[in-house]
Amino acid sequence: MMIRNLTLLLALCCASVQAQEVPSIELKDLGDLTVDTRALVEAAEGPVLFCFWATWCSPCKRELNNYADLYPDWQDETGVEIVAVSIDDPRSMMRVKPYVNSVGWDYKVLLDPNKAFARAMQVNNVPHTFLVNAEGQVVWQHNNYADGDEEELYEELLKLAEE
Repeated sequence: MMIRNLTLLLALCCASVQAQEVPSIELKDLGDLTVDTRALVEAAEGPVLFCFWATWCSPCKRELNNYADLYPDWQDETGVEIVAVSIDDPRSMMRVKPYVNSVGWDYKVLLDPNKAFARAMQVNNVPHTFLVNAEGQVVWQHNNYADGDEEELYEELLKLAEE
């Protein structure tokens, strides 16, 4: 009886754990076009990396600037698409486009001033990075940034590319 109850309890626990999926949230890009986050994943030819950041966050900018140098190689090897999601509020949002233009990022930048997407993805602080597979499931995530973290991410990208 005890073993059967334990087995049932384990089955219920395991059944309730499911992979986090990217929700369908409409955000604006820097050209003021509306982008649906779920549709973006579905249209991608490879994995998608969502990087939540803000202009006031030094580790965020360092992370995304380091990724920018590696991005062409990562795209060739894994087909990854990077999407930088700014959580700058409506007051500081006007700094996003000038900053992105000044550093020349070659990836999509979306604006989430009301933090709807950030809340849906359970982002509590930035930088917070999510690696999403072709099915829209989060397969890896990382909070904060230190120089060298991009090597761990690269390993995850390679694993995903092999699947």
